[in-house]
Amino acid sequence: MSRLSFGSVALPVFALFAFTLTAAAEEAQLDEIAVAAESTSGQAAGPFASAGYVNGLTGTGGALRVVDAASAGTITGAQLNSRPVTRAGEVLEAVPGLIVTQHSGEGKANQFFLRGFNLDHGTDIAIDVDGMPVNMRTNAHAQGYADINFLIPELVGAVEFHKGPYFARDGDFASAGSVRIDYLDSVEKNLAQLSLGSFGYKRALSIASTPLGEGRLLVAGEAQTYDGPWDVPDRLGKLNGVIRYSQGTQADGFSLTGMAYWAKWNATNQIPERAVSEGIIGRYGTLNPTDGGNSGRFSLSGRWSQTDETGITRASAYVIRYQMNLFNDFTYFLNDPINGDQFHQRDQRILGGGEVAHIFQGSLFGLSMENEIGVQTRTDSIRVGLFNTASRQYLSTVLDDRVLEASAAFYFENRVKWTDWLRTSIGFRADGYYADVVSDTPANSGKARDGIVNPKLGLVLGPWFDTEIFVNYGGGFHSNDARGVTATVDPQSPLFTLNRSPFLVPSTGYEVGIRNRSIAGLETSLSLFRLDFASENLFAGDTGTTEPSRPTRRIGVEWTNRYAVTSWLSLEGDLTITNARFTDADPVGNRVPEAPTTIASAGFTLGQGLGWFGSMRLRYFGPRPLIEDNSVRSKPTALVNGRVGYNFDNGMSLALDVLNLTNAKADQITYFYESRLPGEPVAGIADKHFHPVEPTAVRLTLAGRF
Repeated sequence: MSRLSFGSVALPVFALFAFTLTAAAEEAQLDEIAVAAESTSGQAAGPFASAGYVNGLTGTGGALRVVDAASAGTITGAQLNSRPVTRAGEVLEAVPGLIVTQHSGEGKANQFFLRGFNLDHGTDIAIDVDGMPVNMRTNAHAQGYADINFLIPELVGAVEFHKGPYFARDGDFASAGSVRIDYLDSVEKNLAQLSLGSFGYKRALSIASTPLGEGRLLVAGEAQTYDGPWDVPDRLGKLNGVIRYSQGTQADGFSLTGMAYWAKWNATNQIPERAVSEGIIGRYGTLNPTDGGNSGRFSLSGRWSQTDETGITRASAYVIRYQMNLFNDFTYFLNDPINGDQFHQRDQRILGGGEVAHIFQGSLFGLSMENEIGVQTRTDSIRVGLFNTASRQYLSTVLDDRVLEASAAFYFENRVKWTDWLRTSIGFRADGYYADVVSDTPANSGKARDGIVNPKLGLVLGPWFDTEIFVNYGGGFHSNDARGVTATVDPQSPLFTLNRSPFLVPSTGYEVGIRNRSIAGLETSLSLFRLDFASENLFAGDTGTTEPSRPTRRIGVEWTNRYAVTSWLSLEGDLTITNARFTDADPVGNRVPEAPTTIASAGFTLGQGLGWFGSMRLRYFGPRPLIEDNSVRSKPTALVNGRVGYNFDNGMSLALDVLNLTNAKADQITYFYESRLPGEPVAGIADKHFHPVEPTAVRLTLAGRF
């Protein structure tokens, strides 16, 4: 939870407000967006820049969908890849105000923070890659678990982001925001790349495309290993591949894409501060060297679109096979003083779905108007389990359930340009959910249904003096784990009854924003937002039970700046301050644990074309209350990453990344809860548990384009 503390903003972090080039993609119609994105992609510095954005863009399209809100935007693949990052998921920190971190082994889903939310592994941020949802509902570890480790950043053509539940196309998990990632259809030049770095980091990547028939064939492959600084090496092994055939453009064309991903790793999870201060383990040590996991993801997807005199029709479909095994031990000997508290979470599923939509372009009394109608479906067939283990060896079963979960949604949005200075959007979204749970605890089996209808409203005033004003309102929701919706007894103690979770938990968002471009090359936006969440019960995958939560309200301000100073220098700076509170009265306190008050970033990018290039990023993750009364707080984390390199005229490039340049002894994540070490009281000890930031590391990348 987080306190609105303006004093904390005056941190040096914010030597700030450096700013970087805004994507021209937000300013034009569909064909103009593609041209702008393609031209921008060539400007990013270094071997990690996308090799060209050809016939690809995100978004719903439509001439009137220009900018939805002051907090919405588009990022080109080149801008995304200009950032030196520790792990693939961190490239999404190009979305202003988004923190992407890790509290476990490198193959586990990232932890996300945005707008005063600890989003866990994705509960209230919807992530989509190439038309496929990444969030996993009724997941073994966390509701909305978004494993983005299969992302190949160099393949990203563009990223469209929205914040808040204001947009009719966004449904489950999108209350805090949504991120839609589009892959390239082809590359201008083939890419071969090799990276070597500290702590056993090795990565090889190849991307190639060629004409085939009337279209293009793109093939990409990635292999990576990494140990990390941990006393027990991560020994991450990752293989990743993409193959795509496409014809035409996104406005008129189609593509078929296959993806395959596999990874395994050891994990050094968060550790108690007392274990380090007492010398039991070091800062990079572990209390259970057998934690870790593996995961795999295989998908086949397709998209089709056509433009005619009535507008644009688009359709997409996908099928995904996903499996995950996690072995975690967070409390050590609190629950089982003999064997320890390690548990195994297993998730195996096949999911499929799709979307069909049409944008009718026309007029109303001579005014430009669009009507967008869409239908979305998704079905998950899941086997999900929770087992007690010791050194990854089976001890007993807590849960072993089979779940069929299906949903369908209909959305409509009307957009009208009333005058040169007034645009409106009015719409709604209706979602229906069904689940059938077959549990190994018969009392927890059952069927559930739920539905929700949410309004979506937007108003844009301007531009006046290169300034626009945005007003947004909308309802949203996230689904809860279906097992918590049907469960009636504690699976570990069947004599204890449980409160059932609501299936769909509503949210309501409000936002007023302003965006200004009166200074050549500079785009600055300021947003004031509020987001309310209803009371809810949450299913905890780590225990197999439901845990009560309370209604919350977040009020905040977000300031985003992008400045193209010259053709070879761009600056950026972002700041988000959020006040997060429980809105009911409770003696334990009204702070929302883990909700960040302040998130900020600043950076610059140098270089274009041949010759030297460079980039530097500062990311600040402010202190957070760890319990409701705010008596225990985390420390802030400020990290600096840098890059310098050279592009040769023969198509080769060499880059050196320095990660955690200042060697900050900070934490990726901090929690406060009870755990027990050998010899400690049976009830355990409440303590901070942290996952440290990796020390300074260097990575050298050689890339060739041909």
